[in-house]
Amino acid sequence: MPKTSPKPRAIGHSRITSKGQATIPRSVRQRLHLNPGDSVLFEEWPNGQTVSIRRAEPLDLEFLRSLEGTLDEWNSANDNEAYGDL
Repeated sequence: MPKTSPKPRAIGHSRITSKGQATIPRSVRQRLHLNPGDSVLFEEWPNGQTVSIRRAEPLDLEFLRSLEGTLDEWNSANDNEAYGDL
């Protein structure tokens, strides 16, 4: 019998607002030990259809800040006008 990968299990849901914001459900916040002011990471999986959310650790944030200086080609007034409300 072929080995199948486990199916995801929904543990909460939320709606996207007109500003592109969503509330993280209490069940997810509790499971991830998230508190007000914490940062989260959204990670895309290789299949391109799955995104996970996890608590951002200090090393994650340090790494992301180090990339900011290398992405200045995407930080123009035109980019801010075109994508600033996403």
